[in-house]
Amino acid sequence: MKETTPVTKKRSPFSVAMGAAFMMAMAAVGPGFLTQTAMFTGQMGANFGFAILLCIIADIIVQLNIWRIIIVSGKRAQVLANEVVPGLGYVLTGLIFIGGFFFNIGNIGGAGLGLNVLFGIDPKNGALIAAAIAITVFVVKNAMTVVDRTVQFLAVIKIAVLIYILAVTTVPVATAVHHTFMPTEINFYSIVTIVGGTVGGYISFSGGHRLLEGGVRGQENIRYVNEGALTGIGVASVIRVMLFLAGLAVVLAGHTLDPANPAASIFQIAAGNFGYKFFGLLLLAAGMTSTLGSTFTSISFLNYSQNKESWVNKYRSALIITFILASTLIFYFIGSPAKVLVVVGAMNGMILPIALAILLVAAVKKNIMGTYRHPKWLLFTGWIVVAFMAYAAVQTLLTIKL
Repeated sequence: MKETTPVTKKRSPFSVAMGAAFMMAMAAVGPGFLTQTAMFTGQMGANFGFAILLCIIADIIVQLNIWRIIIVSGKRAQVLANEVVPGLGYVLTGLIFIGGFFFNIGNIGGAGLGLNVLFGIDPKNGALIAAAIAITVFVVKNAMTVVDRTVQFLAVIKIAVLIYILAVTTVPVATAVHHTFMPTEINFYSIVTIVGGTVGGYISFSGGHRLLEGGVRGQENIRYVNEGALTGIGVASVIRVMLFLAGLAVVLAGHTLDPANPAASIFQIAAGNFGYKFFGLLLLAAGMTSTLGSTFTSISFLNYSQNKESWVNKYRSALIITFILASTLIFYFIGSPAKVLVVVGAMNGMILPIALAILLVAAVKKNIMGTYRHPKWLLFTGWIVVAFMAYAAVQTLLTIKL
């Protein structure tokens, strides 16, 4: 897992920023992302476009705030939290690590299901194969460079699959646009869930922590924060919108999505068995990228030291193998139904206001940020997102039915 030489000597800050962008975006675009988007499109139709619009706006605010605060301070989120209130970082680590672990059960299971669709392999055995691939990617020489390239390659596959599906369907663009800006129904559960699935939990910090891992830190590197964060949000948003439009085309044509696997229904109805195979490819890519993202970020939350010889760095390969194997074995013996992916996404959405609030407090502390002044518009909009997501989380807790 360790680089033989510092990353900054081998890769430019822009290259590292793009790696961080795709790490964040593809960590978000996992099996849970596919399930959430398809399920809510089936339930809400074109009105789900409004939730996606709010999600994109929240994504921009959250990621620009979190990435900037982490990079300017040069400290991981859990270290910042401990400096805000002693011990708070350990609470944040617990929330992020547990959420990332349970999401990873769905990630590795999704990759296994993708192999099942493509080649008829038993999903449990497919999960074992996917786990072996993920572990191999992490433990090779120059691992983070390999992770970045793997994630970018799989992102291209995801987009190509969705372009094909949109090409063979009649896309209801006018209806989608109308209801996106003038919805007739607002569902707080859908908002909390998809925001949580895109920038909640571990996903909020995957890009910022990846930049630190690549040696990009300090106020002079803010431009790379903006480029990386906006690129990542753009990629994740494009994929979300494409999947939404494909699902909406199927729903408005009078079809009902299978609640057990709503995302698969979209592809199978749109393009028959060939489309279903394409869904398998998309699911495999989604499961693999999210496994890489959740593993990297969750393990990074265990590290409270700037020292390269810290125990986490020393035993990183063992920690990564344990994390992936444990989540794989839980899937192997228990399984991971689609509903779990949606519920965990909602949980991540509830964690988001807590995590963002901690970093916004850190952003205005001189003993943490030095002479840096965080932009007022980011502080203001950041607190708006905290308040809105907290309110939406309460509304969700009052109405959720498991």
